[in-house]
Amino acid sequence: MSTAPNPPPHRPEEPRHPLRTIREIRDSLPVHQVAHFDAELADTDIDALPDMLHRWATLGNDGFLEHLLSTPFEGLEFGRRSYDDAAGGE
Repeated sequence: MSTAPNPPPHRPEEPRHPLRTIREIRDSLPVHQVAHFDAELADTDIDALPDMLHRWATLGNDGFLEHLLSTPFEGLEFGRRSYDDAAGGE
C-alpha cells in the first residue's frame, strides 16, 4: 500500500499583471520600442522568457510615458542655464 503524495504547499496567489499576452505587451509599448522587444524576444532563451516578458510588461504598463506626456515641462524654467549665474553673465 502506498501513500498519496503530499499536495504542494499553498502559496497565496501572486498579483497577476494586467498584460497577459505577448500581443498585449507589444501593443502597450511605444512604437520605437517594439523592434527592441521583438529582437530581445527572438534571442531570449526559453527558460529566461518569463523574466524577460515580465520586465517588458512592467515597462509597457508603468504609466511613465503617460506621465511624461501629460506634463512634460512642468516645473522647468527655460531661457537661463544654471551656470549663467556662476559665470557672472559673461
